[in-house]
Amino acid sequence: MGKTLYSNNKLVIFYDGKCPLCSLEMQKLQRFDTLNQIKLVNLHQLDFPALFPEINVDKAMTILHGYYQNKLLLGLDVTHRAWTIVGKGLYVAPLQFPVIKPLAHMIYLLMAKFRHPISQFIYQHLGIGLNNCELGTCNEKNKNTDHRRK
Repeated sequence: MGKTLYSNNKLVIFYDGKCPLCSLEMQKLQRFDTLNQIKLVNLHQLDFPALFPEINVDKAMTILHGYYQNKLLLGLDVTHRAWTIVGKGLYVAPLQFPVIKPLAHMIYLLMAKFRHPISQFIYQHLGIGLNNCELGTCNEKNKNTDHRRK
């Protein structure tokens, strides 16, 4: 079933639906996608492996995956294509500049690795994004206060 999704000119994005920053970005993309040119697929949906056996979930959890015009896109290439499709390409154009692209990619990979704690920090301190706990991925440290109840 997944392959038929790639046969048109839609960008298909496979994202971590339990990541608050990822989910927030996908919500913003949807708002700007007035022509319905982007299909969002949550990596955590129960039937994902059956629907998209060609996508390695472990790899997709480390770097954003997307398909556009039957080509696999990864990381910031997905981000660049998505925002360009919705008419906001000017904001992400520098991500493709030869001098900036390698550095931006390294920063992206680091942020992707720590996206859940970064999301929680930004939410707690700036009020931006979605609460991790509401998405089922609460990252608050266990204070281990059970010993005091004895």
